[in-house]
Amino acid sequence: MSIKVGERIPSVTLKHLTESGMQEIGTDEIFAGRKVVLFAVPGAFTPTCSAKHLPGFVEQAEAIRAKGVDQIVCMAVNDPFVMHAWAKANNVNGRILMLPDGNGTLTRALGLEMDGTAYNLGLRCQRFALVAEDGVVTALNVEKPGAFEVSSAEAVLKLL
Repeated sequence: MSIKVGERIPSVTLKHLTESGMQEIGTDEIFAGRKVVLFAVPGAFTPTCSAKHLPGFVEQAEAIRAKGVDQIVCMAVNDPFVMHAWAKANNVNGRILMLPDGNGTLTRALGLEMDGTAYNLGLRCQRFALVAEDGVVTALNVEKPGAFEVSSAEAVLKLL
C-alpha cells in the first residue's frame, strides 16, 4: 500500500556520494523540521527523467525554494555513483539533493515501487512528487504509467 497524505515518511538510512566520499543519510535527517519536496524518477539517465524531470527541477529550484521549501530531493533506484554522475551531467550544483535508493529500501517503504523487468530495469520507483512538512506528507502526486504530468516542477509549484 502506498503512502498517503497525512502519513509520516518512513525512517530509513541510505548512502550517497558527497565530495567527502560515501556518507550515510537518513530520512529523519532529511525531513525533520523542514519543508521538503521529494520527486522520484524510474532511473537516472533515462529519457524522460534526463530530458524533462530533473532539468525542470534544476531550472525551477529557486522558485520552489521561494515558496518556503528548505530542501529539494531527487530519488531514483540507482547506485550512489550513478546519481553523483547524473548530478554532474545536469549541473545540479547542490541545488537538489540527489538521493540514491540503490536497494529500493525507501521506495518499498513508501509503497511506490514499480516492476520494470519487462524493460530489463528490475525494481524501480514510480514517477512521483511529494511535499512533506516535518516528515509528514502534505501533498502527493503519482504519475500514471508512462505519463509525465503531475510530478513536474511546474506541477509542484502549483501545490506550494
